[in-house]
This record gives sequence, C-alpha cells and structure tokens, in this order.
Amino acid sequence: MTGSGHPRHQLDELIHAPVRFSIVAMLSGVQEVEFQLVRDTVEISTPALSKQVSTLEAAGYVKVRKGYVGKRPRTWLALTAEGRTAYETHLVALRDIAGQSTP
Repeated sequence: MTGSGHPRHQLDELIHAPVRFSIVAMLSGVQEVEFQLVRDTVEISTPALSKQVSTLEAAGYVKVRKGYVGKRPRTWLALTAEGRTAYETHLVALRDIAGQSTP
C-alpha cells in the first residue's frame, strides 16, 4: 500500500469516472492522437467527448491542439506530464486496492 490509510484515498476522482478513465488510458499509450480516433475507440459521441476533454483540460491533464490537415480542421489530444502522473498514481491505487501492488 502506498502512503498511509486505505489506497482509495489515492484515487483521482477526476480520472475515476469510466469515460474519462478510458480517455486517459488511451492517451497514456500515445504521444498525441486525433480526437476522432479517441471518440471512435472509446465509443462515445462527439459532444460527450468534447465535454469530457474540456473537464480533463481544465484540470491540466490533457492538452488540446487544433490545426488543419489540408483544408480540414482537426483536433489532437495528448496527456500532459501532470495527466500522466495522475494516471500512474491512480493505477497504483487500483492495484493496491485489488491486492496486486507493483513493486
């Protein structure tokens, strides 16, 4: 167990929501990814993803970059260093709760 007390105290409430957890988990494996790929992979609507990304961006966990591919607007998402740390801490807490703590 990390620190004192029950490991649930190390869970990040912002990341713990299933959709946000899925988004952050996907972003943890890439440098940057297109918004549409996240939407399709997580299987949510564009407005739902926009709302969740806004929440994560406001927390400093996700960076949003807008640009163009040819004449088409695109949006890319990436985890910030703070987001990666929060995700890793959250995973450690989940493993501790499950009794599978990493060394």
